[in-house]
Amino acid sequence: MSRVAAVTGAGSGVGRATALQLARDGHRVAVMDLDGQAAEEAAAKIESHGGRALAVAVDVADESAVAAGFEAARQAFGPIGIVVTSAAMGGFTRFDKITLDEWNRYLAVNLTGTFLCIRAALPDMVKAQWGRIVTISSAAGQRGAPAQGHYSATKGGVIAMTKTLALDYAAKGITANTIPPFVIDTPMLREQQAAGLLPQAEHLTKAIPAGRLGSGDDVAAMCSFLCSDAAGYVTGQVIGVNGGAVL
Repeated sequence: MSRVAAVTGAGSGVGRATALQLARDGHRVAVMDLDGQAAEEAAAKIESHGGRALAVAVDVADESAVAAGFEAARQAFGPIGIVVTSAAMGGFTRFDKITLDEWNRYLAVNLTGTFLCIRAALPDMVKAQWGRIVTISSAAGQRGAPAQGHYSATKGGVIAMTKTLALDYAAKGITANTIPPFVIDTPMLREQQAAGLLPQAEHLTKAIPAGRLGSGDDVAAMCSFLCSDAAGYVTGQVIGVNGGAVL
């Protein structure tokens, strides 16, 4: 059945791959990203393959922008049935060097932004007595990561929030699950490698039993299942897409 899916951070990386996959699954997709041009390009690709998409430029940390973005999706396609929250910021700062402004920005984007986007869609899901929520967290939120105290804390918060959503809304036909990837080959990863913040792929893969970096499509495939009718009895789960790196 075709639903309306809102995917944040959908202009690139995991979010883009997920938006494309959900469109292939037959859903109408609101492609949401801070970078409006990237959202337009992703939406155009969906439509060039026969899907239906709407590009929405939105800062997930801005409550009014999120409300307006979800309303635009609702007006274009109808009630929201699926939300995948992939929008996030990442980086490296030694714990004692993290400023309060930096800490608050990570919280605003990664944790509060996830909260705002889910909250914007929940009334539609509750009314329909059906909904699928998938948050993209991180292995860093499960086990920590060097020089990523701010990032790890926000992703751990996303995991805990998702579990709470599952408890609160299971009886209303709404599932909530989180995917914590490990190392995924995305533009953000390559930027961090170019800046010398992360090692090159041949070093990173030593920590991955599967012997390769993950791809956006790997995560999108799991999102596709979790957003389907077939996954109605799967909720509150932390489902790693990590090549066996985090067990």
